[in-house]
Amino acid sequence: MKLQHNKIQNLMDNYHVTGLSMACIEGCKVSRTECYGLIDANSEKNVDIQSIFSACSISKFLTSMLVMKLTDLCILDLDEDINEKLVSWQIPYNESNRRKKVTLRNLLCHQSGVVDPEGSFPVLDSKIGFPTMVQLLEGKTPYCKVPIEMNYEPESDFQYSDAGFCIIQLLIEDVTGKTFNEIMYEFIFQPLHMENSTFDPPNEDAVQSNFSTGHNKAGDEVCGKYPIYPYPAAAGLWTTPSDLALLVIELINSLKGASKLNLSVSKAIEMITPQGTKEWTGLGVFLDKTEKGIEISSLGWGAGFQSMLVAYPDIETGLVIMTNTDLGVHQLKGIIGDIYRAYPF
Repeated sequence: MKLQHNKIQNLMDNYHVTGLSMACIEGCKVSRTECYGLIDANSEKNVDIQSIFSACSISKFLTSMLVMKLTDLCILDLDEDINEKLVSWQIPYNESNRRKKVTLRNLLCHQSGVVDPEGSFPVLDSKIGFPTMVQLLEGKTPYCKVPIEMNYEPESDFQYSDAGFCIIQLLIEDVTGKTFNEIMYEFIFQPLHMENSTFDPPNEDAVQSNFSTGHNKAGDEVCGKYPIYPYPAAAGLWTTPSDLALLVIELINSLKGASKLNLSVSKAIEMITPQGTKEWTGLGVFLDKTEKGIEISSLGWGAGFQSMLVAYPDIETGLVIMTNTDLGVHQLKGIIGDIYRAYPF
């Protein structure tokens, strides 16, 4: 049974969620959108279908789709030693990775040997400003205080890593000679008409626009209102559920040979194929076996925001839920989990 409008509003009141937006996919189309609450607890502006939320780590799903497109064009190679094309910085080889070289495939499935240093990759400090990817990887900023190195042999373990996606971003920029934002717009946003999506951080005009403010579990605005992660490929996406649904639909269609991006069936299949040591990780997405067939998911969780997307390619359905409140618990233990379980498709 689908939750009724008043039931979702009651859940929001119980969890102290300020604003929520979601998009439902049925028959490989956005079947409906639902919006609740406010984009800012201190305003009277309601959430609508154009309200923009921080997607945090769902950024990795987009980065992976971009990588697959670039591999189709032979600009990148999933299984090549990544140092062959890195120019600005090189992965340091040591005893952990001398036998097996690090590849894009390893980085996309978080099995490259990279372990994020403790306390690394926080939100932007406006007094410090934006780091470059090279500065980050060399450990020369407060965002990552020690150089990134390989801590275990590639493909021998899973360690979720923002640093790995920073390396991917640097590779894309080195190879194309363009910024990550420019490449994403050219290959993903523009052809899919994701008009409310950006990797550019909110600026002083955000208060007059559709950007949502982040809130804590008490319903108060988080410090800075618009938490920014200066690592676009890993966590920098601002978007709407409707736009993310377009990308979910694109992946499902790609599996059927009907891609708007001209993404090959083989690359789409690789994205949702278990990788390395874990059967539940694909390339930039997580996987589960259900009675509805394979479930593809991606989660976003950061200061002031939580989100989740799921897709079931076999039955051409999916759901994207975004909130402007960090409840301090895993998505499945909060309002997102309650809604997800009420939409069994």
